[in-house]
Amino acid sequence: MKARNLALVMKKDLRGLSKERTIVLAILLQLFVAMFSSFLMVGLTSMYDPGALSQFSRVRYGIAYAGEVSPLEDLLREDRQFRVYRMDLSQAVAALGERKLAAVIYVPDTDPGGGDPVKITMYTLQNDIQAAVVEVKLKEVLLQYEKDLRALRIERLDILPVQVNFPADTRTSDFYEFIYGLLIPLLLFMPAIISAALIIDLITEEYQHHTLETLLSTPMTMTEVVWGKILACLILVPVQAGTWLVLLTANRIPIQNIPQILIQVISFSLVLILIGAITALYYRERTAAQFIFSTAIVVLMLFVLAFPDNPLNLIALLATGVAGMEQWIILGGVSLLCLGLGAATHWFAKRIASQGLSG
Repeated sequence: MKARNLALVMKKDLRGLSKERTIVLAILLQLFVAMFSSFLMVGLTSMYDPGALSQFSRVRYGIAYAGEVSPLEDLLREDRQFRVYRMDLSQAVAALGERKLAAVIYVPDTDPGGGDPVKITMYTLQNDIQAAVVEVKLKEVLLQYEKDLRALRIERLDILPVQVNFPADTRTSDFYEFIYGLLIPLLLFMPAIISAALIIDLITEEYQHHTLETLLSTPMTMTEVVWGKILACLILVPVQAGTWLVLLTANRIPIQNIPQILIQVISFSLVLILIGAITALYYRERTAAQFIFSTAIVVLMLFVLAFPDNPLNLIALLATGVAGMEQWIILGGVSLLCLGLGAATHWFAKRIASQGLSG
C-alpha cells in the first residue's frame, strides 16, 4: 500500500464529512455537552438523585408532626431544611391535601428503649415532584433516628454486630460518580461509535453510487481505498476525544492520565471501526450493514460490560488516577484484537478485488 494513495482517500472522505448532517449534528451535540458540562451535570444529577442538590437548597419545607413526643421530633426541628408544626393527625392530613404542608409524620406511643417495634407513618402527596424531594431529605433524618434507636437497644443483642470502618476518603459524592462514572466515559466513547457508523456509510455509498469503479480505475487498490477510509474515521477519534478532554478541563473537572486515556479510546475505537468496515464490505448496502452492525455492537457491549475491567470502568479509573497495571494488560489484548481484525479486513478487501466488485 502506498501512503500517498491512503492520504488521497482520507482527504477525500474528510472533505465530504460536512455533507453528513447526522454526523455533524452528533458532533455538535457532544461539543455542547463538553462545553457546558459543569452546568449540565447539575441538572442531570438531580434527575436520578433529587437529594444531590440539597446542599444548594435554601428552601425550608413545612412538616407536620403528629403523635406522641419522641426524639424524632427533636431531630426534625434541628434540621434547618424543615419547619416543624405540632398538629393533630386529621388536621395535618387535611392541610397536606390543601398543599399547605410538604409532609406529615405520625409517631404512635412507643417506648424508644422498649421491646416493641417503632412504627412511623409518613404522608406525602402522590405523584408530586416536591414530595419526591422531601422524601429524600426526610430519609436522612429517619436514618439518624434509626441509628439512635439501635444505640438505645444495643443491650438486647446477644451477639454484637461486626463493626466495619470505611476510610474517610472513600466516600464519594453523586457529582463525582456522575462525572467520572458516566459523563466522561460516555462522552469519550461517542466518537468511537460515530466513527464506526461513519465507516459503513463511506464504504457502502461507494457501492450504491457506483463510484468505487472510478477509484479503482486509478492506480489505487481496493485495500488502499478501504484503509484510507478507515484512517479517515480513526483520525476523528483523538481529535474529538482530545477536544472533549480540553473542554472538560476548562470546566474545572480534573482529569488525570490524559495520554493513556486517548490511547485506550483510540484502540477501542479501532476495534469498532474494523468491525464496521468488515460488515460494510460484506453487505455493501447501508441499511442492512447498519442494522447488523448495531445488533452486533449491542451484543458485544453487553458481553464486555459483564467484566469489571470493561472499557467504561477503565476510563473512569484512568481519569481518577487509580488505574494500575490492568490498563496495559487490556491495551495489549485490544491491540492483538486490532491486529486480527485488521488482517481480516485486509484479506477480505483483497478477496473482493480479486473476485471483482460484483462478486
